[in-house]
Amino acid sequence: MAYYVVFDVGGTRTKHGLMDQDGEIVTSGDYETNCRQLEPFLEAMADVVKQYQRTSDVSGIAISLPGFVDSETGYTEFAGAIIALNGQNIKTLLEAKTFLRVEVENDANCAALAEKYSGHAKECDSFICMTLGTGVGGGIFAGGQLVRGVSFRGGEFGMMLTETENGQFTTLNSSASTAGLIRSYKEKQGIPQSTQIDGQDIFEKAKHDPSIEKLVDQWYKRIAIGIYNVATVLNPEKILIGGGVSARQDLLSNIEKHLHTLHAWKNIQVKLETCYYLNQAGMKGALYHFLMKEGQLVPSKKPIH
Repeated sequence: MAYYVVFDVGGTRTKHGLMDQDGEIVTSGDYETNCRQLEPFLEAMADVVKQYQRTSDVSGIAISLPGFVDSETGYTEFAGAIIALNGQNIKTLLEAKTFLRVEVENDANCAALAEKYSGHAKECDSFICMTLGTGVGGGIFAGGQLVRGVSFRGGEFGMMLTETENGQFTTLNSSASTAGLIRSYKEKQGIPQSTQIDGQDIFEKAKHDPSIEKLVDQWYKRIAIGIYNVATVLNPEKILIGGGVSARQDLLSNIEKHLHTLHAWKNIQVKLETCYYLNQAGMKGALYHFLMKEGQLVPSKKPIH
């Protein structure tokens, strides 16, 4: 059995795990991401690899990373909050430290790969995975192939423009992400943006405060507009919604409520589902990407319950 060290790098924390070739996580952990300093960032990864090598024969390293990632070369032009990686090649840098093969892929693409090979899109040739978090990301499958774009910017749904109530333009990243919801809530309540707030608290307050309920409802509407635009352009079999907020039982019903008010949605309706994988999507997809590059993809054959 081959084993791989897999990383899901986020702007706050980096998740890691030892996984086998069937996509099963043997053991896992996480640590705080050093977003600003390249050498400490790389050393933290190398230390994790050494830790797993003490007990297992590691065959390679797979990484899920935000931003504009060249999955062929490993070069990262822009890595979101992880500014230490802007203009760097994590593949060659980490290979030099570990003497292991390293493969890297965009995090939203990893989520789409996870859903395609062992999640809710196993039977789909064309689907979209839209992730809601710090920003709005996306992975696109068309004709059974992942669409990365000519400069690895395919699926950057968060960069789409949408109009605000006062006639100004903003991006989906700003208006439809969970971070955007939290920012709007702080502005409305007069809370300093530096104050830490759990998004779940906003949903709880919305149950008892009509003004907060309206704020959340407007957020659902912005998500619906983004989904509508993506659906009209790509006409997929289904759209999967990921990110921590996808665990909410009422997410899809609130989005669909607004979709049905949008012009011509009845003519282009696309099936909506939440992603099968939540916290494991990045690591699962990163491993599948690594196995694809090696030509030995072995997706899990376990049924989904």
